[in-house]
Amino acid sequence: MAETTVLFRARVPRKRLKHAEKVLSRLGLKPGDAFNMLLAQIELRESVPFSLTTKPGPWLTAEEQSTYWTKALGEY
Repeated sequence: MAETTVLFRARVPRKRLKHAEKVLSRLGLKPGDAFNMLLAQIELRESVPFSLTTKPGPWLTAEEQSTYWTKALGEY
């Protein structure tokens, strides 16, 4: 039996969506796929899959950011 789906709408800044779509397309995903993955992780963990805090950590240097991005997404 097919699972019932619902339409979920949200307002997001246009620039944010465009930037996210570029990253997601390199991963072979659409925004809806990413949203479904987020909801699946929330369901499994019974929490959000990342840290939320009101106390920000230290800023990363450009080199540190580059290293994290390369590890996560590979070389350009």
